[in-house]
Amino acid sequence: MISQILTASVIGLDVYKILVEVDVNNSLPAVSIVGLPDASISEAKERVRSAIKNSGYQFPNKKIVVNLAPADIKKMGSYYDLPIAVGILSKSGIITKTEFADTAFIGELSLDGSLRAVSGVLPIAAGLLEQGIKTLIVPFENAKEAAIIKGLNVIGAKTLVDIVNHFNTDNKIPSVQVDINDYMQEQTEKDGYFDFKDVKGQQKAKKAMEIAAAGAHNLLMSGPPGSGKTLLAKCFSSILPPLTFEESIELTKIYSISSLVNPNRPLITQRPFRSVHHTASAVGIIGGGTNPKPGEITLAHRGVLFLDEFVEFPRAVLEVLRQPLEDGKIVVARAKNSLEFPSDFILLGAMNPCPCGYLGDSEKNCTCSDFQVKQYRSKLSGPLLDRIDIVIDVPRLKINELMAQTNENVETSAQIRERVVKARNIQLERYKGLGIYTNSELTPKLIKKYCQLDEASAGILRNAVTKFNLSARAYDRLLKLARTIADLDSSENIQVQHVAQAIQYRSSL
Repeated sequence: MISQILTASVIGLDVYKILVEVDVNNSLPAVSIVGLPDASISEAKERVRSAIKNSGYQFPNKKIVVNLAPADIKKMGSYYDLPIAVGILSKSGIITKTEFADTAFIGELSLDGSLRAVSGVLPIAAGLLEQGIKTLIVPFENAKEAAIIKGLNVIGAKTLVDIVNHFNTDNKIPSVQVDINDYMQEQTEKDGYFDFKDVKGQQKAKKAMEIAAAGAHNLLMSGPPGSGKTLLAKCFSSILPPLTFEESIELTKIYSISSLVNPNRPLITQRPFRSVHHTASAVGIIGGGTNPKPGEITLAHRGVLFLDEFVEFPRAVLEVLRQPLEDGKIVVARAKNSLEFPSDFILLGAMNPCPCGYLGDSEKNCTCSDFQVKQYRSKLSGPLLDRIDIVIDVPRLKINELMAQTNENVETSAQIRERVVKARNIQLERYKGLGIYTNSELTPKLIKKYCQLDEASAGILRNAVTKFNLSARAYDRLLKLARTIADLDSSENIQVQHVAQAIQYRSSL
């Protein structure tokens, strides 16, 4: 009778239950692993052999066949060391338990028999629970991460010996418990925390960022060097609302797959702020690779993707943002399968108006020709700009603003954040049950329902569309932007002043 052990495979963010079948035959000693394994799994036989021997157990001097079923799913990573070892020990009679119907194992083995942490534990735990698994045995370092999923009995083991004793003796490994509330309350300040109270002047830019945060709108800043664009962007995170528990779980799954989770504090409780250098490749931005992994737009999910020196990015890299900005997801297509990663993020961009940086500056003259300016801005295509809701100029600070010593009358990030959270709560209540969280996610059908205009507002919008030759997409985004401005005013209906303010933020496009 063969030994059957359950484990899992992660492809993208999808989890598949895998059955590890182990058979031992009286033949020439060898270990054969079949079932579409990659190189790291094929090498597992050497790790498993040494781990079993160095744990004090006899490795069978026979032919061992390991099958990873179903065989048509590609198996990758080092998750399979532990289930293969348990299967061999069970088949050899070293582990007396032979039935593991509702128990799954994942973990990498060291040569001395200790267990090493693996990536992707949280999505594996959630996926296996949905597929009927009741107990999950993982490396001790991954236990807190897996225990975030309620309803699953998580056991964190340190060595292979601990697992054998757990099944053969009364020396059971205790289940791991975590208090989710402790994690969710830990919305602490990050290292290098920035506050809007430290930003001098730029009141219009601050208001634009408040609107962007309230409705999750994309924003592009243009201005001369040293005007404060990068500092404003760094302060943006400080006014974003806290994550809900559902958003935290969603983010932690992504970061777990990417091996970016802290084992001691595994739940992601702060909205991500991803600042990408302009030398990044298209694959680095959108994700992919031989074994597709999330890119920067997915790591920025429910948070911010900041592209400083926006027009210094290659045009091909900027253009790959078009579909994710519209759909809130990215589909990475490969010959064998297609993977979908979430990418619902706020795009923040900062750029100089021209190559020298001083076009339109009040103090320094621009040295660029019209051709140079046109070529510089040509990287920003119309379809990409169409997906940016707010474009603002960030001018040079006046000398009196620059040398101001007092911040008494300057709003703090905490004060701005209160208004943002209030507006977000209005949106959460309005869109309850619709599967969206913010105004930026409104579909054309929902825009008709929630962004209705009176006659005066419609007239202003009609004139703006005609004057600026706005597309249908830009028209919809104007309505969504006006809806957010109205929410910040706690106004049930969109009024004339809300539409007029929204048009101001689109007129620079």
